[in-house]
Amino acid sequence: MYYTDKKLQFPVRVEKPNPVFARALQQAIGGVEGEIRVALQYFFQAWGARGPTKYRDMLLNTATEELAHIEMLATAVALNLENAPLSMQEEVSADPIGGGVLNGMNFRHILSTGLAALPENANGIPFCASHVYASGNLAADMMANVTAESSGRVLAVRLYNMTDDPGMKDMLSFLIARDTMHQQQWLAAVEDMGGLQASLPIPNSFPQTEEQEGFSYAFVNCLVDGVEPPEGRWSKGTSIDGKGEFASVVAEPLGGEPVLAPPRPESGSQVEQLK
Repeated sequence: MYYTDKKLQFPVRVEKPNPVFARALQQAIGGVEGEIRVALQYFFQAWGARGPTKYRDMLLNTATEELAHIEMLATAVALNLENAPLSMQEEVSADPIGGGVLNGMNFRHILSTGLAALPENANGIPFCASHVYASGNLAADMMANVTAESSGRVLAVRLYNMTDDPGMKDMLSFLIARDTMHQQQWLAAVEDMGGLQASLPIPNSFPQTEEQEGFSYAFVNCLVDGVEPPEGRWSKGTSIDGKGEFASVVAEPLGGEPVLAPPRPESGSQVEQLK
């Protein structure tokens, strides 16, 4: 079960409402980098987690915290929409020069919610759960979570730099700090499972002797006309898991040109295809 005490995790205040910034904040709610995504991702990872319960419990705790972040951001959107113009006439009367505030708003903040947040991104596209990754492999999920928190922190920093409102900067600096912790948290979970070397390759339960080992640590150079491959940590030296040596190899076709059977007469193909 889940409970609420009705209080915000961190104070949310807006000194000067800005309906255009309310639209920008929607990205942190329902965007691909947003809090709905990570909340659902951590919940589904937790609900399907098998093995030591401490990982499930950690995921559940963090998923629940992310709901608190959605609550904060939704409150911030609503506060930024207070006194927003509700008509073109109102906008003109409030700003004779024509500041274009209404044109920069998300119209659904007026038309669909009566000046409240929505489960969508800054362009008004509803949140898509296809961005939720829960593989059942805890190491893979933790690495996906690091990526999610990293992109979320990038977004929060960009929002922080977009506003001059002290209250919004305070809230966003808190969310940035939590993104810092969660990045560290998921990496710490990987270390708790034996560390990156022990976890790689994911899944480490599949015997590497059964894979095409000649390609396990080969960087394939697909640049044409003899162009040298990009050199870096990925192209030479011991692999990250310590189980092989990186090397660059020239891309070459190992298989022939694919040949498919002709279409079946009842498949709806053209007569010319049946020859």
